[in-house]
Amino acid sequence: MGLLITFILGLFFLIGVLFVHFQKHTKLVEMLSISIALGTMSSLVVFDLIPEILEHMEGVSFIWIILLVILGIGVLKGLDFFVPDHDDHDGPHKCSEENLVHIGIVSLIAIVLHNIIEGMAVYSLSVESIKTGLLVALGVGLHNIPMGMVIASTMENDNKKRKIISYSLAILSTFIGGLLMRFIHSFISDMVIGILICITLGMILYIVLFELIPHILHSKKKKVSIIGIVIGIIIILISTLLE
Repeated sequence: MGLLITFILGLFFLIGVLFVHFQKHTKLVEMLSISIALGTMSSLVVFDLIPEILEHMEGVSFIWIILLVILGIGVLKGLDFFVPDHDDHDGPHKCSEENLVHIGIVSLIAIVLHNIIEGMAVYSLSVESIKTGLLVALGVGLHNIPMGMVIASTMENDNKKRKIISYSLAILSTFIGGLLMRFIHSFISDMVIGILICITLGMILYIVLFELIPHILHSKKKKVSIIGIVIGIIIILISTLLE
């Protein structure tokens, strides 16, 4: 089931690509997906991940937990050095076609590495709890829709063969991460799982604080943002009540 979840997670990237291809209300879809992701992932931190950490890391110093969370933040921060600003594609007149394709390729490399790590984290959570794995996948997946839109926009004028290869790598990257984790998961102790969840928490906090919230704050569609955040929170609350 964990592998299926990581495979489905990759399809969210494809959704972003398809929205750009058909070019219908892409800004509205991008804003809604970001705001739902913010509501979902913020609620996950409070209702799922923190309780999971307290269970698996019982007896471990709080300082070590904080350091592991910071490590998770650092991993994505390091990858983000290779990802241009998500709004670069809004002003294509400022870049040549060659520069746009280069931006797309560099972004793709970082996103693939990013998604492999996230795939490993989601698989680990899914083994512990299918519900938690699905909800984390939903939050991460909604965040990946805009990234799919970024890559599709910047690589729009690239050759067809390279685009197909690039999109395939991005779509399968979370599944590859899940597959890697499946092979090594049986050798991992309960403590190591707790460590991975701490790192996952750091990654989610980074996405929330440095990617999702800035998008929301700069959005002109405040009502759409509020609706999306509320929807995300409701999704988590309902799933918690159904446990």
